[in-house]
Amino acid sequence: MTSAASTTKGNPIVRTVASTQSEMTEIILPNDANTLGNLLGGRLMHFIDLTGAMAAYRHSRTHVVTAAMDHIDFIQPVHVGDLLILKSSVNRAFNTSVEVGVKVWVEHPQTGTLLHVASAYLVFVAIDREGRRQTVPQLLPETPNEIRRYADALRRREHREAEAARRKQERREQSRDNGSAAKA
Repeated sequence: MTSAASTTKGNPIVRTVASTQSEMTEIILPNDANTLGNLLGGRLMHFIDLTGAMAAYRHSRTHVVTAAMDHIDFIQPVHVGDLLILKSSVNRAFNTSVEVGVKVWVEHPQTGTLLHVASAYLVFVAIDREGRRQTVPQLLPETPNEIRRYADALRRREHREAEAARRKQERREQSRDNGSAAKA
């Protein structure tokens, strides 16, 4: 089944990973850097969020909001004058959300040497103009790497849900403890 073969109201109910791929390139300027001339981590996270949102938008074809940055690895520093290359694609589509993987490289402008500097996973939720969740098309992984990332995304989601349940239980217990302390 291909994305072209499976449509509803002109909107495919299945899309390929390739149809979601996005790329962004930035030159790192002094305003993006700390006092050592390295790209600020928060600025890199901003670029990652933008590139991830592009892939999520291409998949859902509606507004998307960032629900989580599940994981980020800062592997190497990025310096003023470097070219930053960010590539993203949807790893898996759920009901109203998608997980997007973003990989970041730096290109040395004089030599053209590429170096992997960061990777991240983000979750985006599809919404309409009123902020109501929207169902997203399913994702069809085609290559062995896409199939692996598809399976890994489900494991990460299960981990996120278990962690959210643990934090919710912890808040309940803290609230109950605070209520008992207030009565004493």
